Amino acid sequence: MNPVTTAWISLIIAGFFELIWTIGMKYSDGFTRLIPTIISVVGMLGSFIFLMYAVKHIPIGTAYAVWVGIGVIGIALFGIVWLNEPATIVRLMCIFLILIGVIGLRLSGTSTT
Repeated sequence: MNPVTTAWISLIIAGFFELIWTIGMKYSDGFTRLIPTIISVVGMLGSFIFLMYAVKHIPIGTAYAVWVGIGVIGIALFGIVWLNEPATIVRLMCIFLILIGVIGLRLSGTSTT
């Protein structure tokens, strides 16, 4: 597998680790509950390690935007599905627009190698 493809896979994994640490923070009660705090810290480390590899082959602006986009979309959907947050049409449309932006960045074909 070429390094750019591996970098994009790494970036997606980093985005999922971002979801893990963000959800862990929600349940850590200000880092006062041990297990959710440990989950958050492990998620942070995983997220940063995979992001660190990805930015070797993907421009930092693109990588960061995609990484954040995965987190924003994932956490917004998590909130809607599991935390009963509102799923208004405007909110869903905005999530969709973020998704289109993330896909557009991936399809732009930018890489550093």
